Amino acid sequence: MLFLLTNDDGVDSPGLEHLALGLSVHGEVCVVAPERERSAAGHSITMHKPIRVRYKGERGERIRVWETSGSPADCVVVGVFDLLPRKPDLVVSGINLGPNLGDDLTYSGTVSGALEGFLCDVSALAISLTTFENPNWEVASQIATEIVRATMNLHSMVLLNVNVPNCTLDQIRGFSLTRLGRRRYRSRLTRRTDPFGRPYYWIGGILEEKEPEPGTDGWAIENNLVSITPITLDLTDYEGLKSLEPLRQELEELFSRR
Repeated sequence: MLFLLTNDDGVDSPGLEHLALGLSVHGEVCVVAPERERSAAGHSITMHKPIRVRYKGERGERIRVWETSGSPADCVVVGVFDLLPRKPDLVVSGINLGPNLGDDLTYSGTVSGALEGFLCDVSALAISLTTFENPNWEVASQIATEIVRATMNLHSMVLLNVNVPNCTLDQIRGFSLTRLGRRRYRSRLTRRTDPFGRPYYWIGGILEEKEPEPGTDGWAIENNLVSITPITLDLTDYEGLKSLEPLRQELEELFSRR
């Protein structure tokens, strides 16, 4: 097995290190990750300046590490098409410090690393540990490794978003196949003024606490279940296609009157 690992927390992230060590038991691991944190980078691709790559050496017998100046998606492209000896069997992005649930997937550099792997015709997983404090990396790595092993037994390509609750192994109640929930923030933009009187902004916000719906990724985490959400690149609103038929007909009629 040949694994390509990336993340958005930076090449020296403990989550990435634990994941690499766990997967190295089952195959060769090539880490290609950003040189610094790129959280919330989304699916950005660097097109207007060069991407620099530096080989950082080996970590253990079966782990090789590169850092790049690019985004997580950049790292996957460079890894798949140049650095790795062949196409990887699996792209794994993580383990992220903090959750990647619901609407937040649209911003996530972690998830975008997996998305780029899937675009390169490789099965891919994004794995996150749902805490920012006192992370239990050992448990998350063990869970991630088991999911990777199970994924390799499938006969079709998959793109999965995995969230692991931050608890001990005996507290994890199992695994749940979930759909994405909703994440809403208030006070998303803070405007401030620098000493010269010029405005500047912080984008962030406070998560609105609402009871998650059963079957969603957030609900699974609240119940100490590992959330596994299959995601797709097809953003088409199929119900919208039906509801917009009157709009299409009206436009056709207007166009015919020209």
